[in-house]
Amino acid sequence: MKRYVIAILLILLIVLGLGYYYLLSPFSHVQETTFVYIDSDDTADSVYAKLEPLSSRHAMTGFTTLARHCGYEKNIRTGRYAIEPGQRTFEVMRRLKNGQQQPLRLTVPSVRTTRQMAGRLARKLMVDSLTLASMLTDSATCAAFGYDTTTMVCLFIPNTYEVYWDVSAEQLMQRLRKERDAFWTEERLAAANAIGLTPVEVHTLASIVDEETANDAEKPTVAGLYMNRLRQHIPLQADPTVKFALGDFSLRRIYRHMLNVESPYNTYRHLGLPPGPIRVASVAGIDAVLHHATHPYLYMCANPDFSGTHIFAQTYRQHLKNAQAYSKALNERGIK
Repeated sequence: MKRYVIAILLILLIVLGLGYYYLLSPFSHVQETTFVYIDSDDTADSVYAKLEPLSSRHAMTGFTTLARHCGYEKNIRTGRYAIEPGQRTFEVMRRLKNGQQQPLRLTVPSVRTTRQMAGRLARKLMVDSLTLASMLTDSATCAAFGYDTTTMVCLFIPNTYEVYWDVSAEQLMQRLRKERDAFWTEERLAAANAIGLTPVEVHTLASIVDEETANDAEKPTVAGLYMNRLRQHIPLQADPTVKFALGDFSLRRIYRHMLNVESPYNTYRHLGLPPGPIRVASVAGIDAVLHHATHPYLYMCANPDFSGTHIFAQTYRQHLKNAQAYSKALNERGIK
């Protein structure tokens, strides 16, 4: 009887030891948190292939054994999963089986087109870029969010948000709507109303300001200049709108013949704001329009020191002098 009890205890100890060895020891041999991405095309074998570089052989054996016996192989859940140092094998299994994924910080970029936006977001998420691009250029979808295909970029507020990697295109769009609504506070709406612009018009003007200068400190001055022109019914004559009309933002110089391009975005030929933004406006650009500087300037020219700032003028005569100085600097550098 005594030998029988000892044998049972030994078996129990062996079982417990094996259980600890295969299921309770640390899964990952990497000394930092690693993320595993499981998408809709993954099978059990491809999941194992993604986990194997992180795990020891015995931990992987324990994981695959659990996967077979708990039904994971038939119910693989997509997501971005954190594999942490010291995390035990059964904990990794539980996390993947229950879909306990780790959200990521998604930064909405300030790009020029919805197609570029779709591509940039798709590189960070599981969502297909073509699916997202199709939604952003679909008239019915745009209308459902209060826009048309020329103003849909107003949905995007370039901030950083926490989202799940496997968020669907529809869920992402709804999240962006929520963030847009949160951004347009009563204070911002009141500021837009005070200057006589709708939020879409604010986005449109802010996109031009952003293209004119990357210097946030200068943006309120640039915005104030364009507001002066709008109020005095003077064409904006913004070079970035000509580049947009031509479809070439690489241009470093705008020549006179380019100003004749026929496009509703050409603010040399058409009075007022263009039909929509020429890029996703930055938060700094939007706030610069809402709280633009008050001054008498109607003209500006890039600074010939190539600092990225501008020289402002109240009269056309002074502006011509500034433009000549800048043109001379371009010629001296051989910039065409």
